[in-house]
Amino acid sequence: MGFLNRLFGKKEEELPDFDLARIKTDMHSHLIPGIDDGSQSMDETIAMLAKFESMGYSKVITTPHIMSDSYPNTPEIILNGLEKVRNEMKRLGMKIQLDAAAEYYFDETLIPLIKNKELLTFGDNYVLIEFGFHTPPQYVDKVFFDLKTMGYRVVVAHFERYMYYLGNIDQAIEWREKGINIQLNLNSLSGNYGPAIKKQAEALIDVQAIDFVGTDCHRIEHLMILEESMNSKYFKKLGQIPLKNTII
Repeated sequence: MGFLNRLFGKKEEELPDFDLARIKTDMHSHLIPGIDDGSQSMDETIAMLAKFESMGYSKVITTPHIMSDSYPNTPEIILNGLEKVRNEMKRLGMKIQLDAAAEYYFDETLIPLIKNKELLTFGDNYVLIEFGFHTPPQYVDKVFFDLKTMGYRVVVAHFERYMYYLGNIDQAIEWREKGINIQLNLNSLSGNYGPAIKKQAEALIDVQAIDFVGTDCHRIEHLMILEESMNSKYFKKLGQIPLKNTII
């Protein structure tokens, strides 16, 4: 029977390779030198941007951490760093575009930033929010409501990496029904964060519960790992999802 199925059964459609040039924009990375756990020098930053460009990206929106304890960055720190990188890119004649927003840690320090409309955003007022990896966030629906009331469009960073949601994507589906966007780290599909997170990323792709993808690039090795992984089945399936990266 298996032999007959192979002979006469319907063949699975061959999907085209995943193409970063079609994605156009990376919206999650850490490229401003020396302000968080990403790039530590201008040389590192320029090397990563050159790699982004060679891989097909036309634009990068870098998103330094804003965490009150570890990385107390401000819009001024981030935008000043952005200007320095852009100046170096111009000197070198680089064509890829670079903008900046931030990756905001979900804690009590986020509340006054929302009320004062002091959040760095990208695209149509999107704001990138991350949670702790091991402890679920409290009062998240209230904070998301406040963000939406102030005109922000929430993007939950790397949903597949939160340990308390592993094996269950219902929360992602529920948030999307309420207008919250879900972002996937591309290297979750490469297995870079482990098999359980890879499986969670694949589950999100199976139900197309993804709005944005990002590299979450901290160093050039992350881009090299990504480049080596893009011919896999789930990267090809990801390429069939209408991602919002193309419109920011």
